[in-house]
Amino acid sequence: MQTTMISTSVVEARGITRDFATGRGIVHVLRGIDLSIKSGEFVALRGRSGAGKTTLLNILLGLDDPTDGQVHLLGQDLARLNEPARAALRRESLGLLFQNAHLFPSLSALENVELALRLLAAPPGERRSRSLEALEMVGLAARARHRALELSGGEQQRVALARALVHQPRFVVADEPTGNLDLQTGQSIILLFHTIVREQQIGLLVATHDAAVVASADRTVLMNDGVLVEQYQ
Repeated sequence: MQTTMISTSVVEARGITRDFATGRGIVHVLRGIDLSIKSGEFVALRGRSGAGKTTLLNILLGLDDPTDGQVHLLGQDLARLNEPARAALRRESLGLLFQNAHLFPSLSALENVELALRLLAAPPGERRSRSLEALEMVGLAARARHRALELSGGEQQRVALARALVHQPRFVVADEPTGNLDLQTGQSIILLFHTIVREQQIGLLVATHDAAVVASADRTVLMNDGVLVEQYQ
C-alpha cells in the first residue's frame, strides 16, 4: 500500500531507490533516499562524483523514475503524471541552473531571459518588463542589451539565474552553479541565492563541491554511495 504524504514542502521524497542493470548485474545507485525541502530553504547537496547526486536530481525533477519510492513535487505525485504533465510542471513552476550558463551567444541578455517566458506564451510586453525586472534583481539591468558573448562568465551565470527566476518558480535546482567561476564571482552568486530564497520564499537545492556554498546553505545533505548519510544545520 502506498503512503500518502501530506506536506507543505516544495519537494518530498520518501524511500527513493534507483537500480540500473549492467552486464555485471544490478547496480544500486540510490538506496532508500528520504529528502524534504521547504519554501524559503537553501539546501546544499554534497558528494563525490559518482555518488548518485545527478541521478537524485533527475528523479526529483521528474526526468527519471525511481525503482521504488515516492516523490511529491509541489504537491503533485510524480508517479501519477505523464511526461507532458511533468514537462508543464517544470516549465511553469521550476527553475534550473547549471555549471554552464547555456545562453544563446548571439542573443542579448534580455532576449536570453525572455526565452523562458516565450515557452509560457507570455505577451511581448509582459516578457520584456518581467525580464528586465529579473535582470535588475541580479544586478545586470545595465547589460540587458549586450549579447551573451560580450559578457563575462560571472555575468553570463547571472543572466542564467535571471532566466531561471523570471517566471517566479517555487523550486529552483542548481547543479554546480559556481563550478566555472572565480572565488569573488562565486561568492556574489551565493549572496544572490540567499537574497532570492528569503525574498521570494522559494526552495533551493544546490548540488555542489564548493565549500563556500556548503557554508552558506541553511542545511547540507551529504550523499555517499547512494545514501544520504548526514544532515546538519
